[in-house]
Order: sequence, then structure tokens, then C-alpha cells
Amino acid sequence: MDYKISLFDLNFDEAEERAVLDTLRSKWISTGPKTAEFESKFESMLKVKHALALSNCTVALHLALKVLDIRDGDEVICPSLTFVATVNSIRYINAIPVFADIKSYEDLTIDPLDIESKVTGKTKAIVVMHYGGFACDMDVILKIAKKYDLKVVEDACHGPLSEYKGKKLGTIGDVGCFSFFSNKNISTGEGGMLVSDYPELFERAKLLRSHGMTSLSYERAKGHSTSYDVIDLGYNYRMDDIRASIGIVQLDKLENDLKKRAEVRSMYIKLLSNNENLIIPFKVNKNYSSNYIFPIVLKDSNGEKRDEVRNKLAEIGIQTSVHYPAVHRFSIYRDYCTELPKTDYVSDNLITLPMYSSLNEHQVILITDSLKEILSNTK
Repeated sequence: MDYKISLFDLNFDEAEERAVLDTLRSKWISTGPKTAEFESKFESMLKVKHALALSNCTVALHLALKVLDIRDGDEVICPSLTFVATVNSIRYINAIPVFADIKSYEDLTIDPLDIESKVTGKTKAIVVMHYGGFACDMDVILKIAKKYDLKVVEDACHGPLSEYKGKKLGTIGDVGCFSFFSNKNISTGEGGMLVSDYPELFERAKLLRSHGMTSLSYERAKGHSTSYDVIDLGYNYRMDDIRASIGIVQLDKLENDLKKRAEVRSMYIKLLSNNENLIIPFKVNKNYSSNYIFPIVLKDSNGEKRDEVRNKLAEIGIQTSVHYPAVHRFSIYRDYCTELPKTDYVSDNLITLPMYSSLNEHQVILITDSLKEILSNTK
């Protein structure tokens, strides 16, 4: 379907095209100088000691749990209101996902109280997901982690440059993971980044990124070594220089992009705040946010009504989405299913409205006016 207003729009122009062409003409397209530059630029942006570019965020999460020594049978507490990759990464190492509920319909991040209630002798880590670029309650979560000697992985896929009390998301726990999928704030098509202030975790992740090899092709090509050893069972999780070159350009655009997204969010809140049929999550958020998405939650609703509203918006030409179907309801996670009443309600009644920096006031007014009319006529 062709939409008048799409859910997302790429912030690409000639700069990304030039970057790709320059990389192709350099004759080095696998992991090399552009990847190193991208990592360095990301470190500076987040003020973190180490950044490792990877093929996607899913493998970043997998490596994070590997280097933190999470093993078979260990329990990892995680949200269900997230993309399934957050939880899949736990199963990749044969650990057990333990789902925790969200805080409220106004705050869709993982609930620290529910986290603590689910800690057992087998619990070894907590994976948090900063929903939509809005920070989890990291002070309380870190306090819980310290009390029970747990590791903390931040799934910051939605939150480049987002903050919690002045600290960049992804830099607060033991390891942070970012996504550069096509619809993210920073887009390279596919791609991810693992960050940490702990050199031993970074070095292990770097080794595992490329088959457990002691040197990469680019290092050997520069004459730093002529041979290599394989000292661990690693993976092929590398990012290539073509995508890294796009990422470098995207980083240069990020601050301006986030400024415009904040303006779009302000318009939405102004136009929807008095609507008694919906809740605006994070409406009173005080931390700097990437505003990756703009979710709303319908009041006194159900999944059928939510879908009807989405279908009517689509008929007008407005694309929407749902972030996310609850992971604990998927067939593959049936054995780990638990009671998560707030997550269940939000998953059934959430609508993600269009959000990107080039949305203009006329478009936002069209979206909000259409939504108001549909809600007033939907029983």
C-alpha cells in the first residue's frame, strides 16, 4: 500500500551515496579503516572507552551475554515488551529468559519491582530495553544488580544519545548494545554496536566477533602480522566498511535529527494531551531522548478495537505499527510464559504513530485529527 504518511523515513541524501562510492573506490570493503573510524566516532559520541562494530544488534546482545559468562541454565530477567531479538539472544546461550512486567501504561520500561521479585539463586543477569529511547530506572536496577551480584546488559537499540540523569544509555550497565537497522535513528541497513568501559569484556567480544582469530585481514594487510592463531570458538559477526561509511555520515546527522524529532514529539503531545481516549507514554519524561518512536495506548480498549483504529488510519493513508507483540505470547516462548498484565494490555492496545525528523506540522495535524475522529466514532 502507498501511504500519504509513512511510519518512518530514511534520513539519507547524497552524503551517504558519496561515502559508499568512496569506500568502493578505496578497494577495501570488508572490516577495515572505515569500521575503525566508525567505532572511534561512536566512542567519542557516547564518551565510552570501547565500541565494537558488528553485523547487527542481535549479535551484539549475544556477544554481551557470552563475554559476561552467562551459561546454560542461568536465568536472565528481561522485558517481554521488546523485539524478540532481545530474548532470542538469551536462548542462543541456552540461558532461561524470565519475563518481567512494565512499570505502567505511562512508562513502558521494565519494572524494577518485578525484576527483584523474580530473582532466584539461578539469576545471573538483567537485560533492560530502553523502550523508544526512554530510559529505564537504572539507579534502582543497578542497586538490585549489586545486591544480588547480577550483570546488566542494556539493549539501547532505540537510544543513541538518549540519557539517564546525564549518562548516555548503553554506558551505564556492564555492556550496551545498539542497532543500526534500516528504521533506526542511525541506519546502515543492517548493523550494530557493542560498547563497554571494561577492556576485558571488549577484548573478548572483539576476539569472538571474527572466528576467535588473533588478527584480522586488514591488520595483516597493513603488515602488523603475517599469520594468526584461533584461540576461541568465535563467530562471523563483523561489520563491513561499506556500512560503516554510511554509519559515519549518519553520526554526523544525528544531533540535528534528534532535535527535529523532539519538535515533532512536542507537536504530538500538544495536539493529543487532552484526548481522553488515549494515554501518551513518557509524556512527562525529563531525560534527553532519541524519540525513536511515538507510541500511544488506547484506554478501555482491546486488540480488536486497536486493529480497527489502525485499519481506518491506513485507509486514510497513514501508516502505523505496533511496538511490540509481547514476546512471552509467541509460540516458541510458551514454556516461559507468565502473568504480565500490564504488558498484555499495552501489547493489545498500543499504536505506534509516524515519527521521523522530516514530519511537518501539517502532517502531524492530519494524523492527530484523523486519530481523534476515528476514536470518537469507534466503540
